[in-house]
Amino acid sequence: MWPTPVSLTGPHGALAPLSQDHAADLIEACADGDLNALWYTTVPAPTEIPAEIDRRIAEPNMTAFAALNRVGKAIGMTTYMNTDAANRRVEIGSTWYRKSVQRSPLNTQVKHLMLAHAFDTLDCIAVEFRTHFMNQQSRNAIERLGAKFDGVLRNHMIMANGTLRDTAVYSICQHEWPAVRANLDHKLATYCA
Repeated sequence: MWPTPVSLTGPHGALAPLSQDHAADLIEACADGDLNALWYTTVPAPTEIPAEIDRRIAEPNMTAFAALNRVGKAIGMTTYMNTDAANRRVEIGSTWYRKSVQRSPLNTQVKHLMLAHAFDTLDCIAVEFRTHFMNQQSRNAIERLGAKFDGVLRNHMIMANGTLRDTAVYSICQHEWPAVRANLDHKLATYCA
C-alpha cells in the first residue's frame, strides 16, 4: 500500500488512520447537518458509516483517515485516493466534515497536513482534487488552498440519484508547493491570532 497509513497532527486538528474505533463519532458527525441529503456529494447516512469505513480501508488505491478535532473526536473523513506510486501522484478526496466545523480552521489544517506529507515525505510531483462541478462550496475551498483549475471531466460519473456528474479537476504541482504552503501557514497563523 502506498502511501502507508500514518497519523498527522497540527494545532487545529489531526488525522488518524481510519478504523471502526471512529464509527460512533462519525455516525454523530454525518447526522450534523444531514449531510447525506446533499444530492451533489456522497456522504454516507449514519447507518452506513461502519460499511463505509470497511470499504475505504479495503480499497487498494486509497489511504483513509479520520479527521479529528483538538480533543481527538472524529468529525469527518478524508483520503488519499487514486494513488499512483509509479508517478508519485495522489488525489485528496472523499472528504466530508460535520456541518458545525465546516468553514473552520480544521479543513485548512487537514489539507496542510495532507499536502505536507504528500510533497515533503512522499515526494509527490502532483496532488489532485476532484469535486462535482455543482459543488460550489467544495470548489471554493479547493481554490482557497491554492490549487489550480485543470478542467472538467464531462459526464464523468453516474450519481446515486441517476444524474450525470461533471467533475471539476484541480491540482497542485510540486514546484507550487512552497507558495501554497506559505499561503496555508499564513491562514493558520491568522486563525491563531
